[in-house]
Amino acid sequence: MIDSTETLRELYPPAKERSLRKQIGHLDKHCLSFIALSPFVVLASGSKEGLLDASPRGGEPGFVKAPDSTTLLIPDAPGNNRLDTLENIISSGRIGLLFLIPGVDETLRVNGRARLQNEISLVEKFKNEKRVPKLVIEVKVEHVYLHCAKALMRSKLWGAENRVEREVLPTMGQMLNDQTGIHTPAESREQMLERYKADL
Repeated sequence: MIDSTETLRELYPPAKERSLRKQIGHLDKHCLSFIALSPFVVLASGSKEGLLDASPRGGEPGFVKAPDSTTLLIPDAPGNNRLDTLENIISSGRIGLLFLIPGVDETLRVNGRARLQNEISLVEKFKNEKRVPKLVIEVKVEHVYLHCAKALMRSKLWGAENRVEREVLPTMGQMLNDQTGIHTPAESREQMLERYKADL
């Protein structure tokens, strides 16, 4: 069992200088370009009690906005109303972000402090033909770095030959019926997509 950083470090060589120096404290032109091209980000958060959560968020490329080199704005879109991420932000004020771009194996990691904003001037930056978000997650950037491609290369995530047909799993409704014991009429994927239309 590995139960100390000293024992852990004995297993691995020291990080190379470039790996340490690549962490910066602001969004440079490369980070800003990456975010502008990204339609998907994973938000990692935790409560003061130590409960952790990772939540996917998506939109059109560039749906996360960077008004300056140390600030990100993430619109909150309709979800399941559990509000795990939002409650964690209120509790701890900390957040970690992982941006992905389809077809690109590198990712962008951002860590910082977060707060929930509902000022009209901020939420209206995200007004589109469907809705204005109820709130915006404002992130004050502390650490930023580009993450190497190894994980996505190993997984071959973007490879067309690795795509899994959705039919290999039961529908979401069927799985939730089994997990919750709350049995509702079976909903086809087509019916689910139709029901989601208003929130996409």
